[in-house]
Amino acid sequence: MPIYEFRCADCGRITNHFTRKIDTEVTAACEHCGSEKTSRMMSKFGRSYSRGEIIEKYGDSTDGGPDAYRDPRQIGSWVEKRFDEYGVDLPEGAREMIDAAREGEFPDPVKDL
Repeated sequence: MPIYEFRCADCGRITNHFTRKIDTEVTAACEHCGSEKTSRMMSKFGRSYSRGEIIEKYGDSTDGGPDAYRDPRQIGSWVEKRFDEYGVDLPEGAREMIDAAREGEFPDPVKDL
């Protein structure tokens, strides 16, 4: 039972449309402004990854042992890489937390792991 997404040409907003049949032509009016000028979009979807695929994509973090991915210092490295990849500056608060974790000062929820 697919859910289709449509973008409105008038207001630019997205409307979701549920249908019980996959083989029928589907059109939907905009649920926000009522316009009939909508076009079907490619919907986003989720996917699970195997451990091997994650290692291939993000690199192996076993330098610090088999559970290194749970180490907040590794999480900090991952966050830094993602911000750098997208060309976005790391917020100062996040920078302080990552630096503190590298010095062994973990936030309370992390201490309990």
